[in-house]
Order: sequence, then C-alpha cells, then structure tokens
Amino acid sequence: MTALVASVRAVHVANAWLVVIGNGLVGVWAVLAHWRPALRTRLLWLAIALVEAAVAVQVVLGVWMITREDREAAQFHQFYGFVALVTVGLIYSYRAQLAAHRYLLYGGGSLFLMGLAIRAMTISP
Repeated sequence: MTALVASVRAVHVANAWLVVIGNGLVGVWAVLAHWRPALRTRLLWLAIALVEAAVAVQVVLGVWMITREDREAAQFHQFYGFVALVTVGLIYSYRAQLAAHRYLLYGGGSLFLMGLAIRAMTISP
C-alpha cells in the first residue's frame, strides 16, 4: 500500500467521525434553536456548512479510493454515501419552503445524516 493510498484512507476514516459527531452536534443544536432563539447564531450556520461540506468530502474520498486505487467497498456503503450527498442537496433545496421550520429542517436533516454515516461505517470492511 502506497503512502498516498494509506493517507487517503486515513483521511476518509477520520472524516467519517467528523461527519458522525459533527452532524449529531449541529443537529441537536439546530433542533434546540427552533425553541430557543438565543441559540440561533451565525456560528450554527457555519458549523452546519462545515459538516455538510464534510459529507461531500467523504463521498469524493470514497470515489477516489474506488476509482483510482482499485479498492472495493460494500455496495450499501456506497449507497449510504450517495444518499447522504443527495440528502444535503434536499435539505438545502427545501430551506425556502420550510422557512418557518428551517431549524427543524436542518436539525432533523443533520441527525439523519449522522445516522446514514453510522450505518455506512458499520457495514464498511
């Protein structure tokens, strides 16, 4: 295994934990912000953007390892990764329609992303 392959895999594993823990934390934060306006800060939106970007990074790293490094991944592992990426797009696309419930949308969506990431990790080789 080359150093690049090992480092890409290490970043993929570390980033998976960022996706799980980060989405869990911002998910709870956003749900609480629905009822507590004091929690509605710019930092919340920055954190949400960070963990949603981490989902995209995770998918890119996974695709890199499969296409460039001839690694194999369980089909459902790949499925959960792409569902997570689509979920980020869906959350963003519904933000205007659900403006009155935006914090619940992002909170629930982040918790759903956390669950997808946990499931992907549990079936990973």
